Amino acid sequence: MEMLKKPALTLTCMAHVSVILCVLTLSMALQEDREAIIQATARKLKLNDKNFLGTERKFKIFMENYGKKYSTTEEYLHRLGIFANNMIRAAEHQALDPTAIHGVTPFSDLSEEEFERFYTGAKGGIGTNGFMAAGGEAPPLKVDDLPENFDWREKGAVTEVKFQGLCGACWAFSTTGAIEGANFIATGKLLNLSEQQLVDCDHQCDIKEKNDCDDGCNGGLMTNAYKYLMECEGLEEESTYPYTGTRGECKFDPSKTVVKVSNFSNIPVDESQIGAYLVKKGPLAIGLNAVFMQTYIGGVSCPLICGKKWLNHGVLLVGYGSKGFSILRLRNKPYWIIKNSWGKKWGEHGYYRLCRGHGMCGMNTMVSAAMVPQMQMPPNGYGYGYAAAF
Repeated sequence: MEMLKKPALTLTCMAHVSVILCVLTLSMALQEDREAIIQATARKLKLNDKNFLGTERKFKIFMENYGKKYSTTEEYLHRLGIFANNMIRAAEHQALDPTAIHGVTPFSDLSEEEFERFYTGAKGGIGTNGFMAAGGEAPPLKVDDLPENFDWREKGAVTEVKFQGLCGACWAFSTTGAIEGANFIATGKLLNLSEQQLVDCDHQCDIKEKNDCDDGCNGGLMTNAYKYLMECEGLEEESTYPYTGTRGECKFDPSKTVVKVSNFSNIPVDESQIGAYLVKKGPLAIGLNAVFMQTYIGGVSCPLICGKKWLNHGVLLVGYGSKGFSILRLRNKPYWIIKNSWGKKWGEHGYYRLCRGHGMCGMNTMVSAAMVPQMQMPPNGYGYGYAAAF
């Protein structure tokens, strides 16, 4: 009996050793493949092995800081290659935009195409007054009495920075931000309004460009969203129609409406007029070219070259400052304060500063303001009276 146990034990040990040797062989093969892929990626990016290994260390720090995980070795190496390429892009952006700081951001593992598809979403492309037929151009305002610095955040008209997730619904966040501000001015109440209602329910198309329709996570236009809200019963709060980051069935309940939009206007391209409307009427929905935003960390962005005709991102203009230092102009220059919808880990706690007075990145060519009625309970307690807030 004892003689039978010893061969069995020997066979068991041999089996364990075989498994271990197999695992080690497979691990070495994977390591060789990994190193081969890393070397090939480094050659493609024109980096030597030492620089690329330094980039991988930065990539691991990036993963830790932003909670990134990749399910396979192949995906890890693919994202590492994109990250390395984006570090080159960040350096290029830094050279073209020396007033700002460019580097590692939450989107450094996304290609340019992925970034634009998931995190932008403004449709229409060319912004210059192509949307005047939709809401009409706003009349000029006086500009000689504007304050040197202005910020609607300090006055309580701006909600917390939100996060649109992997959904091209920037247009919805830009729209709700403008309406939240207009409603605050009209009623004194800051409400957190529902982007998801727009993502699920709004299918409006532009009057001139019939193919530019609001399409959930596939993009839309702020002016289209205003038209939808003017035609439906209004907009719910975030608490009753919460954001999911995906398009679903429309669940709008008119009985839960908290804000109605009576009209909207397109603001002239003159940045003095944009400033006047910002100060006197509230935060403004704007479109811009987001090409420098993927690598933006902070500072005043004032790139040497930034396309003004092709707009792909909807954001919210909330204020301006008079003294943002510009290396290019060797003195302090004014800037705009812009609320984004990419969470607080991006940019300056979710905000973007863009130099003012140059139509930078086309920010002055797609600017609109919402009009919200001021609701007051009449003396008899029935119905509502309206006083225009715009």
